[in-house]
Amino acid sequence: MNRLPALLLALVLGACATTSKKSNLEALKPTVERFHQALRWKDFRSASHILVPERRKDFQKARLALNDDKDLSITDYEIEDVKLSDDGHRATVQSRIQWMRLPSASERTAVVTSEFVFRDGAWLLESQDDGPFEGELPSPSTSPEQPPSP
Repeated sequence: MNRLPALLLALVLGACATTSKKSNLEALKPTVERFHQALRWKDFRSASHILVPERRKDFQKARLALNDDKDLSITDYEIEDVKLSDDGHRATVQSRIQWMRLPSASERTAVVTSEFVFRDGAWLLESQDDGPFEGELPSPSTSPEQPPSP
């Protein structure tokens, strides 16, 4: 009889964890879609608000320096895969992105891996490994502020 309350508590806590993880995943997809749409429509200010705060200013400066409001065109994107961490606070999103950046007239395609983190109740983009912003949003392990792992 003493095990019954413990079992019920474990079931309730497990259900809460599953619900929390599911609700985090449900909030992620619209965030990823908003980010891609903002890029497609060259709304870099809105896109920067989806980035972690420490990367926003540099992202906006790079858009101005590269004249992306005129020279960059995101022609298509498709979310291919989403993986959520066990704790539900990190996600890896793979998207196929097609873009052109003048003066090149060639369209480029890349499968971009984006790392999102759940902070203060919102999903924020932390890093990307390829695509039109390659090298601008490095993963935390390769950023200049932190030494690389041995």
